[in-house]
Amino acid sequence: MRIPDPAEIRALHEKHAPTAEAFGLVHTHCEVVWGIAEQLLSAPHLAHLDADLIRAGCLLHDIGVYRLYDDQGQLDHRNYIRHGLLGHEILEAEGLPEVLRRFCSHHTGVGLTREDIVAQGLPLPPADYLAVTEEEKLVMYADKFHTKSRPSVYLSADEYALHVARFGAQKVAAFEALRAQFGDPALTGPVPGFRPENRSAAAAGRA
Repeated sequence: MRIPDPAEIRALHEKHAPTAEAFGLVHTHCEVVWGIAEQLLSAPHLAHLDADLIRAGCLLHDIGVYRLYDDQGQLDHRNYIRHGLLGHEILEAEGLPEVLRRFCSHHTGVGLTREDIVAQGLPLPPADYLAVTEEEKLVMYADKFHTKSRPSVYLSADEYALHVARFGAQKVAAFEALRAQFGDPALTGPVPGFRPENRSAAAAGRA
């Protein structure tokens, strides 16, 4: 399987981004997530993972967010939960393989189950959207440490654990399992690569 390189993925973002502001917000977030994943990959016990695949997964995982912007550049927060599935559809239309499309549709939270969707009345086809491979799990995990609604700062592991606790103890346990598997990244200072123009769109997104 041929994996697209960062320049090709950036071109896809530019193609689908409705505005320069949306591109800056989403693509920067994806780059930040890759930076976090790359740091975690330096652990010897993760050396067997496919770094190129993880890089592509990180850089592509949120591309579906672009489809949630309206003609006025406003983000549809009510249907934000759909961004993963929308990204899966974008990559399918672009002819990218399922192994890459799954990084979009299977990274939300610490995984969505059919039961979650039915019980919460989420606007998604009832199914399990769970990270299965180690590469999928690492992309999902790295995504938890940065949010597009606070683009110039990281989220700590404890902050995310507190956030996910509102969805139940099982979600906290799932996050802690990922934490035990991959470790805590060292996150200090401002987010690398954050551009000032993103501040105007900061309130429009979330991880």
